[in-house]
Amino acid sequence: MEEAIVLFPSPPIGHLISMVELGKLLLTQKPSLSIHILITSVPYDSGSTAPYIANVAATIPSIKFHHLPTVTLPSTKNIHHEELTFEVLRLSNPHVREELLSISKNNTIHGLVVDFFCCAALSVAKELNIPGYHFFTSGAGVLAGFLYFPTIHNTTTKSLKDLKSLLHIPGVPPIPSSDMPTPVLHRDDKAYKYLLDSSSSFPESAGIFVNTFASLEARAVKTLSEGLCVPNNRTPPIYCIGPLIATGGPKDDAGTRNGTTLECLTWLDSQPVGSVVFLCFGSLGLFSKEQLREIAFGLERSGHRFLWVVRNPPSDKKSVALSAHPNIDLDSLLPEGFLDRTKERGLVLKSWAPQVAVLNHPSVGGFVSHCGWNSVLEAVCAGVPLVAWPLYAEQRVNRIFLVEEMKLALPMNESDNGFVSSAEVEERVLGLMESEEGKLIRERTIAMKIAAKAALNEGGSSRVALSKLVESWKDK
Repeated sequence: MEEAIVLFPSPPIGHLISMVELGKLLLTQKPSLSIHILITSVPYDSGSTAPYIANVAATIPSIKFHHLPTVTLPSTKNIHHEELTFEVLRLSNPHVREELLSISKNNTIHGLVVDFFCCAALSVAKELNIPGYHFFTSGAGVLAGFLYFPTIHNTTTKSLKDLKSLLHIPGVPPIPSSDMPTPVLHRDDKAYKYLLDSSSSFPESAGIFVNTFASLEARAVKTLSEGLCVPNNRTPPIYCIGPLIATGGPKDDAGTRNGTTLECLTWLDSQPVGSVVFLCFGSLGLFSKEQLREIAFGLERSGHRFLWVVRNPPSDKKSVALSAHPNIDLDSLLPEGFLDRTKERGLVLKSWAPQVAVLNHPSVGGFVSHCGWNSVLEAVCAGVPLVAWPLYAEQRVNRIFLVEEMKLALPMNESDNGFVSSAEVEERVLGLMESEEGKLIRERTIAMKIAAKAALNEGGSSRVALSKLVESWKDK
């Protein structure tokens, strides 16, 4: 019988990449393991995973993918994408059960590892007597918030959007209730109930792996390990094993396609060291045409060099991409003459950039980001300071941690309706690239880059946490 771990990520490409990186990490610690990854599909565009899966399957024989049958949903009309994801994954439980039984015929399964959206599968693991683990793909600060969420729920009868107060969660700075992730703002939403159930399932697990490292979020990690976020001393073991960064992803983050270096990297080669501001907003983030124009005016007036990834505006006023993108006509989206006027110091890319390669290029000196956790870690590991411009999910909370706790970012401040003016864009770019505060943030980020490397080295905090975890399987 082979020793195996089964990983169950939710469908968006970012979650799958994180899970594959976890699988690779486990293999470095225990090469004899076989890693089995369960794949589901959702009725919205969650990023094309097929080329990425094919690439991983071809290069790492120990990682095997199992495609679960597609589930049919009664209706997908007017359902938020988070709710859709929960629903698909909940309905996949019978298929998860079959797959686990099939894998266990030839393997001893040490654990089923689920991400936040897949918690419903833990009941299947329990029934089959397989230890269930959570892999939390955000940081320790956000984990503290989710572990504490049932306590918040029990102390008020109001929706968080109506509370209009600061939430005091152990281990993190005070959070305005309106900055919590959208699904937890509305108490009567189905997604709220799913998130509450997920949060409540954490204490039941055999352990939580977190994609962070101790020195990046020292206070939150200490608070979690002291068990202060869950009542009655019910916090499971916490393993901070990050930073896990995808190397060569579906986006081929190495910066080449078919062996040729991409235009943007060649362009960066000709720019002065640390002079370019990189703007990129994740695989789901979108802006309206009006907002894109404000960004353009702000960049133009800042006078700084920039590399900017632009995607088509959403067709339905949402800030999240739920369907594939048609072709992008930059001339019609951006202010008249903008591309011409800035061609000596700016490059606009359509839809995509090899983010890891760009952030690690010596010419890049700042990153305007949506604060998705993968992007935050990529910036930290590259030593690039941030301007935090959150769009969805837990990103507004990440902005608070980045600005107030880690002090690795300047905040992009939006008006009440979420709009950011060109003056604000200009001011933040200038602040990051020229001000004294920007200089301090840059110094801290470079120090954190060194700390990230140390955490993963022999004897480092994340390496020690990982070996503890693998040791615990020997006793079973």
